[in-house]
Amino acid sequence: MLAIIAAIVFGLGFLLDLVNTRTPGGITGTTFMLLGLTLLALHQAGIGTAGVRSYSGWRNRTRR
Repeated sequence: MLAIIAAIVFGLGFLLDLVNTRTPGGITGTTFMLLGLTLLALHQAGIGTAGVRSYSGWRNRTRR
């Protein structure tokens, strides 16, 4: 989920950088880039990821 949000933030930052605009408060394309990198780091750390547990898979079957 955080990776999808990071992709959206990167897209917004890219558009702001292309148009070369500044929003009130000094938010620029670089600000969005740093926010996106922070979200990607949190995603890689395992925060915001859903753990899927499947007990009926072929890996969990015991050999007989």
